[in-house]
Amino acid sequence: MKKPLPTWVRDDKTIVACTEKIKVMHENFEEIQQLIQDAFEDGLLMEVSEVQMREALHQLVDALVNPYPKQKN
Repeated sequence: MKKPLPTWVRDDKTIVACTEKIKVMHENFEEIQQLIQDAFEDGLLMEVSEVQMREALHQLVDALVNPYPKQKN
């Protein structure tokens, strides 16, 4: 089941309104959701614990690195 995507906002809480940016985010999230679902199901079929699969997928997200850190003034 696909969850609706959020309204994308910037750090200053203003809404990202560019149609192309929203389209790219939508496409990216659809691809990610399908890839993660497939990996999750593969793990379950290989008898990996559902809890461990969820934890491992959360760890992947938690380990993401921001290559565009904000410059401090």
